[in-house]
Amino acid sequence: MKIEINASALKQTRVSQVVVRFCLGGLITVAAGLIAKKYGAAVGGLFLAFPAIFPASATLIEKHERERKAKSGLNGAVRGRKAAAIDAAGAAIGSLGLLAFALLISRMISEYEPWLVMIGATIVWMATSAFLWYLRKHEWRSGSGADHESVTRRPPSS
Repeated sequence: MKIEINASALKQTRVSQVVVRFCLGGLITVAAGLIAKKYGAAVGGLFLAFPAIFPASATLIEKHERERKAKSGLNGAVRGRKAAAIDAAGAAIGSLGLLAFALLISRMISEYEPWLVMIGATIVWMATSAFLWYLRKHEWRSGSGADHESVTRRPPSS
């Protein structure tokens, strides 16, 4: 899988989809703020680490895949679920990277220059996420784990 930026995908995004993502992300952020107010910043921060737009993006990805298959006269429910599952795996990998970022910040921010800690934590976040992505990709190639290829490259049977 090649990582790339596809600007043409912006043309396919509807305003209503952006509004749904914005609203769900805002609600999750508000909920994290209320939790932080009641239980403290450390607990609230755990909830803020939840990818705020993930619930909206997962449902929209599933819907897009179903609609794409429906245009061909096929039932795309299975393909939609698999596409959403791959998105969820990516969100989990990113969250683990953010956990590494947060741990480094919490351990080093009081001992070193904050700007230096932020740069280091950002590098650790990127390296952790890239390493976990690489491991997951290797797992798919070896035949164990999720059937990534059926969603991204081969035409599905459903």
